[in-house]
Amino acid sequence: MYSHLANVRATREVLERFGMATKHRLGQNFLINDDVIGKIIRLADLSEQDVVLEVGPGIGTLSVALLDAAGKVVAVEADRELEAVLGETCVPTGRFELVMGDALKVIPDHLPEAPTAFVSNLPYQVAATLILGVFQSLPSVREAVVMVQAEVADRIAAHPGTKAYGAYTAKLALYGRVTGRFEVGPGNFMPPPHVDSAVVRIERAPIEDAPANTPAVIDAAFAQRRKTIRNSMAAKGFDKALLDAAFEQTGISPSCRAETLDVEQFVSLARALGEESA
Repeated sequence: MYSHLANVRATREVLERFGMATKHRLGQNFLINDDVIGKIIRLADLSEQDVVLEVGPGIGTLSVALLDAAGKVVAVEADRELEAVLGETCVPTGRFELVMGDALKVIPDHLPEAPTAFVSNLPYQVAATLILGVFQSLPSVREAVVMVQAEVADRIAAHPGTKAYGAYTAKLALYGRVTGRFEVGPGNFMPPPHVDSAVVRIERAPIEDAPANTPAVIDAAFAQRRKTIRNSMAAKGFDKALLDAAFEQTGISPSCRAETLDVEQFVSLARALGEESA
């Protein structure tokens, strides 16, 4: 057993003991399948040297398994009612530190120490933003193993030329690459969500020497997805003469569309345009 809380009976007992109900606005869907917990733990491949960042620990279902696998867990929780629950299920271990607040506001500046891994069953409405933000702001994180909506997992893992591939995919690829994935159906949660879920493993693998303007170049390229990359970027303020020179230098066709370019091509384009191009 990975987590004694990963079943319907234990989850209900905890919620009833503290007089709680799930909160849809906070994206609360409690995981009730220990096999899924086990898959997450094995995919994360943690050691006693790891400090794990967990966002949205809920009642501690995944947290207790993480505490068995890692040296410490730093959890960020927005729901004040769950502070007392986690004080009972996780805090007594002495290796669990809880930060109360909105993860989008407390990461990275209000974390007690630098995490080495990011492992979470994420609140779906902020999952994509959190994943990219963690890789951007916490260089100590070497990997993320995160539960997200299946549609978001598709975007994370998409390849150029596919419908799911977009600005988010390309920007995340500046920092990491997907090295694992498995699907999780609605029946593994209480209450069952109305969407399919997936767990993805993203390993930090930064594009070396990517210019600071690369994310802005990617955003401009995808701003008007149906237009050519030249027209889309020009509409976002890039000088057409500079664009033409950069396209010629990089061998990128000005008539192509952004979704056909891989991250290395965006980096080359950003380098050719220079920091003051927009």
